[in-house]
Amino acid sequence: MPKRGREGEERKEVPLPDNKETMLGVIQQFLGYDRARVLCADGKVRLCRIPGRLKKRMWMKVGDVVLVAPWEFQRDERGDIIYRYSGGELQELEEKGFLAELKRAIESAGV
Repeated sequence: MPKRGREGEERKEVPLPDNKETMLGVIQQFLGYDRARVLCADGKVRLCRIPGRLKKRMWMKVGDVVLVAPWEFQRDERGDIIYRYSGGELQELEEKGFLAELKRAIESAGV
């Protein structure tokens, strides 16, 4: 049975990070057009693309928590932003324990 939100509309499932294919990150800086610098949960800063399907539909700003899919080549340097989490979804991630690793990466980077 689908989950229901406040007004009764159906809530979609929140995409969760899996440690191999995707990870959480925080947008640090926008570099123009469709690029952003993102601090990822593994402590690395990646240059990430924002796909066109997200660019017009989902507005992003510095400090937003996003889901990043690192590229198969240049895995430690580049990736794609595939989802931006809203406030309620962040609470759900916190309850499930996914934000603890991201908080450690932010503290170790000194941001």
